[in-house]
Order: sequence, then structure tokens, then C-alpha cells
Amino acid sequence: MFSKYYRVGGHLLEIVFTNEGVGEELIPSFRPFHLSEPAEGEEPLFTLTVDEDFRFEGELDEVGQFDGSGNNYGVYQLSDGGYYIEISNPDRRLCGVLYADKLFRHCTVGFMTPEPQNRAFSLNNSLMMAYAFAAAEKQTVLLHASVIRKDGYGYLMTAPSGTGKSTHTFLWYKNIPGCDLMNDDNPVVRIVDGQPIVYGTPWSGKTPCYRNIEAPVGAIVRIQQRKRNEIRRMKTIEAMAQLLPAASSMKWDERVYMGVSDTLMGIISSIAVYELGCLPDADAALLCYSTVKRVVTEN
Repeated sequence: MFSKYYRVGGHLLEIVFTNEGVGEELIPSFRPFHLSEPAEGEEPLFTLTVDEDFRFEGELDEVGQFDGSGNNYGVYQLSDGGYYIEISNPDRRLCGVLYADKLFRHCTVGFMTPEPQNRAFSLNNSLMMAYAFAAAEKQTVLLHASVIRKDGYGYLMTAPSGTGKSTHTFLWYKNIPGCDLMNDDNPVVRIVDGQPIVYGTPWSGKTPCYRNIEAPVGAIVRIQQRKRNEIRRMKTIEAMAQLLPAASSMKWDERVYMGVSDTLMGIISSIAVYELGCLPDADAALLCYSTVKRVVTEN
């Protein structure tokens, strides 16, 4: 048994490996976030134990099923408020289970198949859920977005899967000098000293962009496909309605849902949120950038 430590979005994570031959090779995207040792006395956001033989025995109350990025999760609640979550891959095959206490501070993941790819899938998804739900009350959210950085600011493009947010950030990268991609699927946004900060994470969808970097948020843009390019700033209540579905949350858990909602409201109150109707062309990127760009000022 051995522990490994990582820092993601400013939060310390601990992963405990209990079985020989099961270790960091399952989560190569976490390597840029590895810590040799945590700061003295620092408590992790959560501790997740990897036990390939773990099986839960006890009564479960089914909360429901939800899908995320093409994956399916069966969610059950325990009598003490904790959770048991079944993780199925895109082929709907059960490949892992996650047990967590009600605060997601102490979690265990077990594997249901021997294939390394399914074990890696289970562990990565368990870590992402543990992070999102443990951090819900810490002014931290995990957002479904692609993030491009320009002049020191991170600009988040959100949209349902397949709408074109990755295409749009690529168009920024291709047509606007000085841009770089921070994350392409699941960045962390955290309010630090009243300012929204976006962080790269180990979770980046199909694009291998696992960067341990951060930047103040410049703006958030909600993308829609249209036959012409047009952009407008959203009102607060409209922005909230658009961003809440993009945040990793559990509407049946008041602690998680209210924490995520409060953090989103804090973000929206601090930066502008826009709606971009666009074609997949360079003009869309140039219009968006010219509208939402923040000017870096020197003290």
C-alpha cells in the first residue's frame, strides 16, 4: 500500500494504491500534477483508495442514472448519506464502482473487469466525480468547456458535446497570434480572493491537453451553431441558466447543488458571459475575440 499526492486546481488530492501492479500507469494524465510531498499539516480535498477487489455489501437506495460525455453512471445512496456509483463505459459495460462518504472526502474505487483500459476509465471517472463533489463547497467547479489562453487570460467556450467548442478554440489558436490551449473538456474554475481563476486539469476529453497551469478568467462564451456570426452579452439570470448544466453537479444532493450554484453565481457576478452564434470559420473567432478580450494593465 502506498500513497501518491497531486495538486489540481489548487487542491491537494491523495490516491492510495492497495494492490501490487496497480498504480500510476492507469492515470498518466496526472503526472504533470504530481507532488513529491504535501505541505506539512495540509489536509487533502479527498482521499481515494484504489482496491481492485472492493465490493460493497449493504442496502442501497437508487437515486437514478445520469449520462456524462457518453458514459453512464448508476447512482445509489446509502442510509448514512454516502454514495455508491456504478461506472459504465460508452459501450454500456459496467467496468467499475465508486463508494464515497456523503462529503466525498473518503472514497474507494473497485474494478469490475481486468482490462487495463476499463480500469483506467473507472479510476479517471471516479477521480473526476470525487473532485467535483468534494470541492462543491469550496468555491470550485468543474466545467464542461474548452479553454484558450490569450494575453494572460483564460477564455472558456461552453456548449453541449458536438456543438463545436473545440473547433472554436482551435480557430482562435490558428487565427489569433499568441494563443495556447489550457484544457479542452473539463477545466476547474475557482474563486480565489474574489477573482475567478481557471486551471488546467488531468481531464481533457479526447484532446491530450493535461497542463498544470492557471490564469484569471477573461470571459465565458456559450456557443451555438448558426448561419451567421453574432455575439451578445447575457444577463445574469440567463447566464446562470446556461452555465448550470455545464457544471458537474448532483441536483438531488443539496450540499453539492447549492455549492455549485453559489460558485457559479460568484463567477457570473465577476466576469462577463456571452452567447456566440457562429459558423466554424475564422471570422467567428475574430469577432468573439474582439468582443470579449480583456486588456492586460500594468500596475
